[in-house]
Formats: sequence, C-alpha cells, structure tokens
Amino acid sequence: MTDTLFFDTDCLCAFLWVQNESLLPQLYPGKIVVPKPVYTELCRPNTPHLKARVDALVAKGQVTIQEIDVTSEEYQTYYQLTEAPEAGHKIIGNGEAASISLAKHYGGIVASNNFRDIQVYITEFGLKHTTTSDILVDAYTRKIITEAEGNRIWAQMIAKRRRLGAASFTDYLKLKNGTT
Repeated sequence: MTDTLFFDTDCLCAFLWVQNESLLPQLYPGKIVVPKPVYTELCRPNTPHLKARVDALVAKGQVTIQEIDVTSEEYQTYYQLTEAPEAGHKIIGNGEAASISLAKHYGGIVASNNFRDIQVYITEFGLKHTTTSDILVDAYTRKIITEAEGNRIWAQMIAKRRRLGAASFTDYLKLKNGTT
C-alpha cells in the first residue's frame, strides 16, 4: 500500500501543464495531498487553468487540499524551513517546505523534483521522496501508460521546461535499470 503523497508545486505542475494530472489518482487513489501553500501558488492570476484542474480533482474527491494550522507542530517545521533554518541549512520554497512538513508529521512521501534544495531535509527527517520521473516510471510499470506514451508525456513536460533527469522517458528507464 502506498503512503500519502504530499506534492510540491513543481511536481504537481509537471502533470497539470501537460494535462495528465488524471494519472495521479489512477496511481494513488485517495493518497494525493496538495498542501495549502502549494494550492495558493496555483491561485496566481496567470495560471487559472492550473488551479481549475486541481479544483476539478478536489471536486471528484481525488485530491485533498491540506491546511497547515499555525498552532501545529507541522507549522513549526514549515516556519523553520521557510524562515528560520538551523545553522548550515538553507531556506526553501513554501511548496517544498509544506510538503516536507506534512510528510514528516503524517508519515507520507514528498513528491518534489527539487531534490538538490530539499535533500538535506529528506535525509534529516528520514522521509521518502519521489519525483515526476519516478511517478511516470510507476505508471509505466503498472501498465497505465506505454513506453511510447511515457515518451510523449516526457517530451511535453520538457517543452514546458520541466527538468526530468534524461532527454527521454526511454533514456530515463535505461538509467533506472542501469543500462545505457
């Protein structure tokens, strides 16, 4: 059974921008959480179509928006990551911080492509982590998409300036399998 996935903005938007967000509830039914700070980032006037797609998933009960109460432990972690990091740690974005904080306090998986910025926190808090690329591999492994569909989605994501770790889905599969 898959743990709950707490999405940051970039990871979620990789699917929203290419209109393939429907893969997420197929893969992880009842396990998709969008932290409120991530949802707020989608409320920008220049991206109403992205917010509308999330709203549609929420209306179908496929995605949950989760607040971070200012009196909660998760808020303390969120504040630490966004405003007052410990010595030797850097401030990270609101979306990444929210997904890390909620995953830490509710035992879930951080869904983020920004591993370089969050790696220290993932390690320090002992969290599980996944990326857009890993999610596409999961969809392929479970036969929800074919390799050709994976390559099409991958190319669309790259066209939207998503960084995925390889030039194509096929190349990423080879990297994951240790073949080049």
